[in-house]
Amino acid sequence: MKLIRTEDAVGHVICHDMTQIIPGVVKDAVFRKGHIVKEEDIPVLLSIGKEHLYVWEKQEGMLHEDEAADRLRILCQNTGMHATDVKEGKVELIADIDGLFQVDVDRLYRANQHDDIMIATRHTNTAVRTGDKLAGTRIIPLVIAEEKLTEVETAVGEKPLLSLSPWILKTAGVITTGSEVEKGLIKDRFTPVVEKKLERYGIRMVEHIYSGDDKERIIAGIRTMKEKGTDLIICTGGMSVDPDDCTPGAIRDSGASIVTYGAPTLPGAMLCLGYFEDGTPVLGLPGCVMYAKATVFDLILPRIAAGIRIAREDIIGMGHGGLCLGCNICHYPDCSFGKGV
Repeated sequence: MKLIRTEDAVGHVICHDMTQIIPGVVKDAVFRKGHIVKEEDIPVLLSIGKEHLYVWEKQEGMLHEDEAADRLRILCQNTGMHATDVKEGKVELIADIDGLFQVDVDRLYRANQHDDIMIATRHTNTAVRTGDKLAGTRIIPLVIAEEKLTEVETAVGEKPLLSLSPWILKTAGVITTGSEVEKGLIKDRFTPVVEKKLERYGIRMVEHIYSGDDKERIIAGIRTMKEKGTDLIICTGGMSVDPDDCTPGAIRDSGASIVTYGAPTLPGAMLCLGYFEDGTPVLGLPGCVMYAKATVFDLILPRIAAGIRIAREDIIGMGHGGLCLGCNICHYPDCSFGKGV
């Protein structure tokens, strides 16, 4: 830093906040740390008693916080998002589309291990809408050695830390199991819930059949929907270990490869997930999806809607944060459920 006359400060960077105090009216910073002084700022600075200023003295190999924040922004930004202007040494990234937001958590951790570096993001695997804030970058001090930024860039690599994938699945077929539903003994309350959740991601239910508890009819239904080119196939109910519940076996025997039958989440432990060879997903949804506000279906549906294939390791990782607290008023997704990974 160096001390200069305020009249000579145009083009220089202020090193700390400049506070204006008007008793009973205002006490606030008229200029923030990092502000670049303009000609019209001089009278304002003089009016608050600042006849001299400490300003940053540009040195070779040192970066101002604005420059550094933008370098960190480059490490993060991907398609489908835009950056705000640098303000007070901070840059934010904003979603340009609706879609699935993902973070390379391991590489983000690698970046934030470096002193004086800060990149903050939303949780990975979050469904976002256009205009949502995704991440923010800045450095802690006003200035930083450029070599520190270079170290971070080398550690993280060229691939962006963040990604935003649009919803690509458009159609779904639903097979409602249960003889009691097929016979009209009880009302089908499951399908409307599933249909409403699909609509949030632009997926339309184009096929719907009742199969009763007949395994062969479930298999036939799955295969028919697959032949028609349905993007997503869902079987509702019949997921327990009762003798009459044969949905998991039907999904397996339909030709799909099973990723998992069971998930470390509550509600939703009896989930079944499989894929056909061409990537078409098949889901077996447990009964909790019908009545619980948030379940494993809500955790995996955004990834499925974005065409992101889910591996067994992803399901296993859901155990951390996979316990819904069953709040009287549900705030999902603004809660801890599913936020472990």
